[in-house]
Amino acid sequence: MQGKAYPQNRPHSPLIDVTRRAVAHLTALFDHYDVKERPEAMRNLMEAMREAWAEIERDPLGGLAAPRPYPELAAPGTLWRHSRSYWVAYRRAPRLAITGVFYDEADIPKRL
Repeated sequence: MQGKAYPQNRPHSPLIDVTRRAVAHLTALFDHYDVKERPEAMRNLMEAMREAWAEIERDPLGGLAAPRPYPELAAPGTLWRHSRSYWVAYRRAPRLAITGVFYDEADIPKRL
């Protein structure tokens, strides 16, 4: 089942790329929700991503330096947005791109 739950009609933006690492994070989240039979969690993740994409497109400089619970994750060139129950990492250069997606309660430093 691994890697099959990430929907083909997933939210996307022509202005924002998604790195392989971020796709792996999203796939793992969707697979987890699929195995647990949690379609509402899948819908919530898709909506969270739509909202994050819209916020990043609207204001790419408006992100945080690090997720609030993990200030040690601040890194040059990486910004973070909180969308619903997820932290979304992104970069602005060389091209705007989502670089990671993490559930609120995940131990983010161990998943990087």
